[in-house]
Amino acid sequence: MKSALYEFLVFGLKEARACIFAGLFFGVLFISHHIPLFGLPRYDFIFIAAIAIQLVLLWKRLETVDELKTLCAFHLLGLLLELFKTHPAIGSWSYPEHALLKIGTVPLYSGFMYAAVASYICQAWRMLKLELHHYPSYFISVPLCIAIYLNFFTHHFIGDYRLYLIIAVVIVFMRTTIHFTVTTKRRKMPLVISFLLMGFFIWIAENISTYLGAWRYPDQIHTWTFVSMGKINAWFLLVIISFIIVADLKHMRERRAHRASTRAKTLPGTSVKG
Repeated sequence: MKSALYEFLVFGLKEARACIFAGLFFGVLFISHHIPLFGLPRYDFIFIAAIAIQLVLLWKRLETVDELKTLCAFHLLGLLLELFKTHPAIGSWSYPEHALLKIGTVPLYSGFMYAAVASYICQAWRMLKLELHHYPSYFISVPLCIAIYLNFFTHHFIGDYRLYLIIAVVIVFMRTTIHFTVTTKRRKMPLVISFLLMGFFIWIAENISTYLGAWRYPDQIHTWTFVSMGKINAWFLLVIISFIIVADLKHMRERRAHRASTRAKTLPGTSVKG
């Protein structure tokens, strides 16, 4: 019983450590309401602070250069989605405060909210020594990832295929398990369950973010209310996009490293005689 409790405690600490960027970002959202900004728009302060956090994490080697490149890709994907969703003709949500550092209706800091999800996955992957068993090939995972991302745009015009995509995810990842180590014992869980858990906790984070004024849904403009639990399935799908991109990029890097290592071993050796 004590060993199980200890492992659970260590797991919680490692999960908290994996959320280092997200946690610091929430801290910035909170303190931005309570410190003098001397005329700097709050959204711009959040963007500058997020950049500073990323640089410090890189400097302290809490994030690698490859992970930073991945986060930048997520930042761009997030900004594209934000530009579409906040367009006046769509109006899925909005940013009610003024900002100088923005593109159209979107403050530049918004992309960091998507990067925070990828940051968590990268950090947890390293600290828990994640391995995927029975993971589908690129020819299945990549088209599924693209279809999920496009549905966030196209459902405004040709119908929402979210339910079919969720069914497709369950079928594609039915046999996939994620193996991890908290202390010494190797454990595993179905990958789909991990998607659902991450989606749920991101929904909780979304409630905190909207309460702190990071953005507003139409029903929150005048008075803050809880975000609909229906958003969990949207975050479930978004987590899948994040996970597929991170997993496939890691796999491609590992294959390149393996090929380079194999080539190095097959090169003629040299000897130095004294």
